[in-house]
Amino acid sequence: MARLCLLLAAFTGFTGVALGAFAAHGLKGRLTADYLAVFQTGTHYQLIHALALFGVGLLALQRPGRLVNCAGALFALGIVLFSGSLYLLTLSGVSALGIVTPFGGVAFLAGWLCLGLAVWRMGAGKSA
Repeated sequence: MARLCLLLAAFTGFTGVALGAFAAHGLKGRLTADYLAVFQTGTHYQLIHALALFGVGLLALQRPGRLVNCAGALFALGIVLFSGSLYLLTLSGVSALGIVTPFGGVAFLAGWLCLGLAVWRMGAGKSA
């Protein structure tokens, strides 16, 4: 799982930067200011959670465990659901896609909770 998290971190970091640049240069004149801000929110959360995936990957190398794996999976799912739905919403104009976004947010929250629990258990001497 450590290798997968690190690969996903690299991929989502790369694509987050590329999509941010695409929005700033390629979409600036094509989207409304509101839609451009929504797209940038997607890249912002994607990049934050790319770093979170990197941290989870490093942690999984040192202290592999179910909660660490769960955190990585939830961060990846959150990127797809949260950021992905925002990208699709802004590029397609289909506002109904916005209903998916909160599920991505919940995945992010659950990922942080799993990561916190994993670290808590480390302090207690249990397996993460």
